[in-house]
Amino acid sequence: MLEKSANPLELMVRKLELWHPLSAEERAAVLALPFTRRQLNAHDHIVWEGDRPQHTCLLLSGYAFRHKVAGNGGRQILSIHIKGDLVDLQNSMLGTADHNVQMLTACEVALIPFEMILDLTFQMPNIGMAMWYETLVEASIFREWILNIGRRDAHARIGHLLCEFAVRLEVAELGIQTDYELPITQEQLADAVSLTAVHVNRTLKKFEGDGLISRQSSCAVTIGDWNKLAHAGDFESTYLHLRDDEAALA
Repeated sequence: MLEKSANPLELMVRKLELWHPLSAEERAAVLALPFTRRQLNAHDHIVWEGDRPQHTCLLLSGYAFRHKVAGNGGRQILSIHIKGDLVDLQNSMLGTADHNVQMLTACEVALIPFEMILDLTFQMPNIGMAMWYETLVEASIFREWILNIGRRDAHARIGHLLCEFAVRLEVAELGIQTDYELPITQEQLADAVSLTAVHVNRTLKKFEGDGLISRQSSCAVTIGDWNKLAHAGDFESTYLHLRDDEAALA
C-alpha cells in the first residue's frame, strides 16, 4: 500500500515493473517526472472523444472507464481501470482521442505531460519496453472483452468480468480474490457486457441463488465457489499476462 507521504508515481513504477524490471536509475527517472494532481468526481470526463490529450493520466485512487457512444445513443464500456493504471497512454500517443475516458467513482489522478513520457521512453529503453508491454496487455484484455460480448452468453459474460476483477484487484492489492469491492451500478455493468440492466440483475440473483457469489452491498462481491464461478464465466487468466508467481490467482 502506498503511504500518503510517498511519491504518487511509485504506483506507476509498481505497474511498469509488473511487465519489465527497472534499475534504480530507471525507477528514479520515472519518479522524477513532472505531474499535476487533480481531484475528480464520479462521472467527470478526463478525456472526450475528439480531444487532443496532452497528458497521460495515472489513476491514484478510485475507478475509471473507457467508453464509446454509438449514433443511436447506446454506450459501450470498453474497459474499467483501477488504482495504479496508466489510463490514457493510448489517446496521448495517437494524438486525437477516439474514445471517452470517464470517472466511475470519485478519483485522484496524476496528469503527466506526454512529451516527458515520450522523451523518457527513448532515453531509457527498458522504460519504453515496460510501457509498450502495458499497451499490449491492454490490447489483450480488449480482445477478451470482444470475445466476451460477442460469443458468451449472459451468465458467462458477467461471471467472466467478476473473475477478472477478482484477479486484477488482488494483484493491485486492492482486494482478495474471493472478497472485493467493485463500485459499478447494474446499468454500468450492463454497458460493459452488452446486456440490459434487468438481465444483469437476473443473472446476479441466479449466481447468488446458486451460491457462486454473495453481496452484502451493491458494490461488495464475495465469491462463494471460485472454481464454479470461473467455469460459469469461461475464465482463464492467460490474457492478463501475469507473472508466473501471480498466475496461481486464477
